[in-house]
This record gives sequence, C-alpha cells and structure tokens, in this order.
Amino acid sequence: MDFNDSARLDTSQVSDVRGRRGGGRGVALGGGGLGIVGLLIALALGINPADLGGGTDSVGTDSGAVSTDLGARCQTGADADRDEDCRVVGIVNSVQSYWSTQVDGYVPAKTELFSQATSTGCGSATSAVGPFYCPPDKGVYLDLTFFDVLRTRYGAKGGDFAVAYVIAHEYGHHISNLTGQSAATDRGEGEQGGSVRLELQADCYAGVWAKNAVESGFVAISDADIDEGLSAAAAVGDDRIQEKSAGRVDPESWTHGSAEQRQTWFRTGLSSGDPAACDTFSAPRV
Repeated sequence: MDFNDSARLDTSQVSDVRGRRGGGRGVALGGGGLGIVGLLIALALGINPADLGGGTDSVGTDSGAVSTDLGARCQTGADADRDEDCRVVGIVNSVQSYWSTQVDGYVPAKTELFSQATSTGCGSATSAVGPFYCPPDKGVYLDLTFFDVLRTRYGAKGGDFAVAYVIAHEYGHHISNLTGQSAATDRGEGEQGGSVRLELQADCYAGVWAKNAVESGFVAISDADIDEGLSAAAAVGDDRIQEKSAGRVDPESWTHGSAEQRQTWFRTGLSSGDPAACDTFSAPRV
C-alpha cells in the first residue's frame, strides 16, 4: 500500500488503549460473531466460546502498558507509510471517507487499538476473539498482534493490505448495522445461513472500498496488495480453521464462510465497486 504523502490523517477516528484491561462480564462478539482466534480455540478445545472472555471485575493496567500519542506521530500519509499505527489511522480514514459518501446519514465509527482485554458496549472482550465490531457502541476493536497470528498460524501472506482487509471487513459490519441489515438477519449457522451471509456481505463491502480507495485521497492499492487481501480472506475461512484445529470440516457449523466463499465475495465487491452488488441475502447460494 502506498499512502498519499500529503494526506492529512484524522487521529480522532482511532483510540489507543493498549496496556489497559477491560472490565465487565461476558465476551464481546460484535457484528461479525466470534473472532477468528476465538473460534479456533473453541473448536480445538471443545469449550463454550463465551468462556474465552476471561473478563475481570475491575480495570487494571498491565506491566506491558504502552503509551502512544497518535496525534503527534500520525499527521500525514507519509507517517502512515513508515509507522504501523499510523497506517491503521490512514486505513480507517480512507474507509470512512468512502462510506460517508455512500450511506445517507453516515455515522462514523471509532477503531480502538487494545491489548489483552478491553471493555465495549458488547461486554468485555479479550484478544482471543480477534478483531470485531460491536453494534451497540458502533466501535471496531483491534489487537494488532492478531496479524502475526494470521501469518504464522494460518498461513496468510501478511503485509499491510492484510490489515486493511480486516479493518475494511469490520467496517463492512458497520455499514450492515447502519442500513439495518444486521438487525434483520437471522443468525443461523451453516454455509448458507444468515451468519455466513452477513460475514460475506462484510467481505464484499471490503472489496468495494478497495476498488474505490484511491478516490478517498489517502491510499493507492496495487495488485500485490489485493493478493495479500485474498490470502487473508482465505486464511480465515471456516473450512481452513476447522481443518487446522479439528482435522475435519463441518459446513453445518460455519459462521463466517469458507475460504472460497470469502475470496469470491471480496472479489465481487472489488470487481463491481458497487455496494449494491453485495446483497448476499438475495443470492440463492453464497
């Protein structure tokens, strides 16, 4: 990914609470259901995914706390080209810049960078649930260590656009939430179920943004970037995760879609550049 050096970054769209632990009960699953890492752990260990939350009754500070000032470090696209945190800011800015022109009455969503655990409108959540979107507080939550896991455990190529794909996917859930599609969806599991269709819609929306990203004025995307996104989409397919964790594939329990489905719908959004092409609910099969 190549950011426009002169683009002005808006750090108000990203908060950094790394080093603080969230309190409360339960685990935040967000608009996209259980995160990828949490899903893998649940499948591998045969436990209730809700038990992965590890919520605490108080908010504390861990010894690995980091103190960053995004406002001071992340001011231009040039900063995004050389700093991972600033790249996240630039991606979020680009995604929201695009969708604000496509959705009437668009309501911005803030991305929160956290470590270990955090508190959300969906309850407390740990890094085990992976990146997620929480509809009640319209927030995207992200532990950046997830991308190391995505590469080393699940075989994704990695790279800056793998990060962009995941962020754009979570903002896809934000769009589904704002348009009412998320609330109207029956969350039934299975390869043709409502949960999978909602996830694939978010993948398609990620592709739509990628097609139109250059018009946001923040970033240019190359063919190599798209390959990274497709690799990430495949790596988090339910079939790939089940095969790695349990040694078998059970389409009836899918919640996010297969590697092929996720790549197909990302490509659908990318080739069309049109949000209307992302009606996964009208398709006889996804």
